[in-house]
Amino acid sequence: MSRYRSRPRSVSERLIAAALATVACVCVGATTADAAATGGAATDADPVVSRGVGIPAFYTPPARLPATNGTLIRQEPLSLGLSLPGLDGRSLPGTATRLMYKSTDSAGRAVAVTGAYIEPSAKWESGGPRPLVAVASGTMGQGDQCAPSFALQHPLTVNGQTLSVAYDILAIYRLLATGAAVVVTDYVGLGATDRLHTYVNRLDEGHAVLDAVRAARALPGTSLTSGSPVGLYGYSQGGGASASAAELQPTYAPDVRLAGTYAGAPPADLTAVMKGIDGSALAAALGWAINGFVQAYPGMRDVAEANLNDAGRKALADASTMCVGEAVIGYGFARSTAWTNSGKSVAEVIAEEPRARAVLDEQRIGTLRPAGPVRVATGVQDDIVPHTQARQLALDWCRKGGNVTYAAVDLPDLGDRILTNHLAPLVTDQGAAISWLTERLEGKPATSNCGTMPFQR
Repeated sequence: MSRYRSRPRSVSERLIAAALATVACVCVGATTADAAATGGAATDADPVVSRGVGIPAFYTPPARLPATNGTLIRQEPLSLGLSLPGLDGRSLPGTATRLMYKSTDSAGRAVAVTGAYIEPSAKWESGGPRPLVAVASGTMGQGDQCAPSFALQHPLTVNGQTLSVAYDILAIYRLLATGAAVVVTDYVGLGATDRLHTYVNRLDEGHAVLDAVRAARALPGTSLTSGSPVGLYGYSQGGGASASAAELQPTYAPDVRLAGTYAGAPPADLTAVMKGIDGSALAAALGWAINGFVQAYPGMRDVAEANLNDAGRKALADASTMCVGEAVIGYGFARSTAWTNSGKSVAEVIAEEPRARAVLDEQRIGTLRPAGPVRVATGVQDDIVPHTQARQLALDWCRKGGNVTYAAVDLPDLGDRILTNHLAPLVTDQGAAISWLTERLEGKPATSNCGTMPFQR
């Protein structure tokens, strides 16, 4: 089958340190996986191989999907690639289950989404039922081998064709160490083999995050209850997804009450983000976005066909199966002016195409008041997901009466468009972000700092 894409310390502290070491490590060895679904039969379709990595049959959706959003389609045990044996016989940081669940895409169509739920070994010590945090991963790529749930099993995938690193594993394990359960979404089309990942599609991502919560609640044998508080956590692409979910919750998932949402470096204004990405180390993300929008919006296909040259079409096809690692190696610092017939940048082309502008306008986050308290963090030196547009999101939400905690992460300039200014706040702000979210899950009120926004960078 082919498609358009081919941490003497406590045990939990040691495990977190090990997670960080794994993310930082560079070692070579192809990873493949084969699995059989135990919570519903997987398809008998031909195996999918993406850049030399076999995608387990679990990830191929069935022909017919349930009607209700968040319904579990199938589940199976998931072996975590980084874990330690616990004294009580339970593995640390917990026991994982791979999930497939039903969601709705931006066109209102039923879609199968994959992900993973982790039941923590740590106890929730703050009283009340164990909370659940839905983690929306940062950018992993567009190939199915890049899926966050796959990365939990294979924290490092390297085979000469692809390079995927589970960098969000540190945040996930730190959340589990608090005693909160975690559900991770793969987003629409990342992992699931029936379609291309709709990268930074606001509706697809927001729906997938909220439906992951519903799926986790429906999973039998967990410690979750109907009273479990729910939090959302995400950085970069994940920051946009969690922000979108916070906006969409009142209408799309009123049953999913949000105790708090962390949105780090959210790409709220794709027009501004596109300009930051073009010519950067992550230039391939332009291709991922275009690929996803072409799939989701028919009018975008005509725009792409009319404006992309052979080099542009080749770059988009190549990027469609890439993870971040090989994308940086293959297309780092590429400029989209080399991909268009006119020699104009993709941002310039979109500015001149009403249909394309309309699609990007529809992706704007900040037009709706978010549900529950939110924390928006952005590095003031971030030149990949520009600081100004993330700060604007906080301002927009403040003006709509949102309970917003805005955090400007002030670090030195660590290099022009080489991802360091974007990635440094991911690590330096992580402890504060998790502490803030944990307090919301404990039921502590958040104090908005909207009143001081005009004096903040």
